[in-house]
Amino acid sequence: MNEKKKEPLFHIVKRGDVSNATAWKVRAIGIIAALIVCALITTVLTGDNPISVYATMVSGAFGSARKTWITFQNLAILLIISLALTPAFRMRFWNIGGEGQVLIGGLASAACMICLEGKLPNAAVILCMIAASMAAGALWGFIPALFKTLWNTNETLSTLMMNYIATQLVAFFTVVWEVPKGSGKIGIINQNTNTGWLPEVGNRYLLAIIVALAITLFMHIYLKYSKHGYEISVVGESERTARYVGIKVEKVIIRTMILSGALCGIAGLLLVGGINHTVTTTIADGQGFTAVMVSWLAKFHPVAMIFTSFLIVFMDRGASEISTVFGLNQSFADILTGIILFFIIGSEFFITYKISFRKKAQRKEEA
Repeated sequence: MNEKKKEPLFHIVKRGDVSNATAWKVRAIGIIAALIVCALITTVLTGDNPISVYATMVSGAFGSARKTWITFQNLAILLIISLALTPAFRMRFWNIGGEGQVLIGGLASAACMICLEGKLPNAAVILCMIAASMAAGALWGFIPALFKTLWNTNETLSTLMMNYIATQLVAFFTVVWEVPKGSGKIGIINQNTNTGWLPEVGNRYLLAIIVALAITLFMHIYLKYSKHGYEISVVGESERTARYVGIKVEKVIIRTMILSGALCGIAGLLLVGGINHTVTTTIADGQGFTAVMVSWLAKFHPVAMIFTSFLIVFMDRGASEISTVFGLNQSFADILTGIILFFIIGSEFFITYKISFRKKAQRKEEA
């Protein structure tokens, strides 16, 4: 006797085309839900009302002129790294090595600052830093691209492994250049002479913001209007189609990864030469990985990344301020940031998919 197969109560169905308005409504609901959950958790732990929690988040990002400038400076660095990864992502080359490419670019800048002090004029040192940081980042992008084109290695793993190599190189040279000896850190480089310190434009925060805006404009034009951008899109859609129309896929992969690495190197240059004036293994602060999500949330659109970067930076600085004001450790800020990111990623799931329940009549019939 054949028994009718029982269907599950619900199943996940891929949506059709979703309008931008609907997509942003879903994202807004996800962000609001994240803020509510974070406020409830903080209220339970601290006893304060949710409004004060929200006010603390805003204060953490914009509570003073200095905090506001730092927020936009952090946004600029995250935006640059996100823009750097975007061409590779559009090509469906999953470059997870932004962290390492930033680190190696910063290390190259630090090497120029330390080794060329007193040997070249300051302007020449800065030019060497720019060239070295971009070349080092480009090399860190070129190596996994070469492996991919020659042996079809998995780019996710190879770019990820390059992060660890870059981290250990920075750790090694930190010991070589440590000041004072035995301290385990380099300290502020050229603090007395300021050799290699990038010039201030208005104030110490504005240079990174200007560079980020310039790279955003460049990337928008490059991806949308240039031949290279068109080739990246075709390769991302189908390598077979790209080869059929005469595009040299291997050349596009290598060229695009060199560009990605070079732009990450610029972020390392700004961190070392313009912001921190030193190099450590944590100078990138995980932004190479956060940038992956920023680019993905913006659907690889350079202008939209300004808003997704702002959202991530605002949430992160707000969570840190909550930890400080309410006497909680930094791990709590990381927990809040994780919750927020979970809801944001979840909103992307509901934009792409929907949950379809069985019809009530069908359930009665089966009963």
